[in-house]
Amino acid sequence: MSEVLLVSREGGIATLTLNRPDKLNALNAELVEALATAVNELSRDASLRCAILTGAGDKAFAAGADIAAMANLSPAAAHAFSAKGHALCAAIEAANVPFLGAVNGFALGGGCEIALACDFLYASDRAKFGQPEVKLGVIPGFGGTQRLSRRVGLGLARELCFTGAAIDAATALRIGLVNAVVPHAELVAKVTEVAKTIAQMGPRAITECKRVLLRGDDLPLAEANDLESRAFASLFETADQREGMAAFLEKRAAKFIGS
Repeated sequence: MSEVLLVSREGGIATLTLNRPDKLNALNAELVEALATAVNELSRDASLRCAILTGAGDKAFAAGADIAAMANLSPAAAHAFSAKGHALCAAIEAANVPFLGAVNGFALGGGCEIALACDFLYASDRAKFGQPEVKLGVIPGFGGTQRLSRRVGLGLARELCFTGAAIDAATALRIGLVNAVVPHAELVAKVTEVAKTIAQMGPRAITECKRVLLRGDDLPLAEANDLESRAFASLFETADQREGMAAFLEKRAAKFIGS
């Protein structure tokens, strides 16, 4: 694995750490490619139950794209870089397991966009969020205009994208960008606790729940409900459904195997 990305594993939980702390974990091509490779490899790991995405150091999750590397891109090269970012974020969304963002500091520009691709976010009380691209004469290029509006609403997304303003963790919580804000020193423990809870659930059920929530968001309600109903029914042919319901009736902990 590339030195710009650290991947560790504890049981069914993987932690991916953006590792350019001297550059505030700014996203260059190497880091984007390394993260995309790791996400795709983890998605094929049947033993994985949950993943955590965070940044190295105490200052940043990812403070945007690497401007020095991006400043002289041609339109074609810029499009290729944007396409890689979009593919990465789509892979995080489509992964078979939940990705939990542990935002430990600045999540700006591309950093905010990658965070938005996670299933949900917990933030340190030091975290800052923003899409400041207009200050550089460009716009978000990794899906920020679209995922931000879906997360916080069109009006707030317009305000953040048009002004380039950064918001603190408390504001991010108030507008629904993050699920919780915790003291900086407690962030990793909090996210790990939630990941362990998810890892105890039926893995096929978690995968289907994630898929239905993602796909249903863009469908009319009747179609989304039909999608849910069919996914619900499909799980009744799995060993995990039989084990989960037997364990409940027998008043014991379920032992899921992911099939």
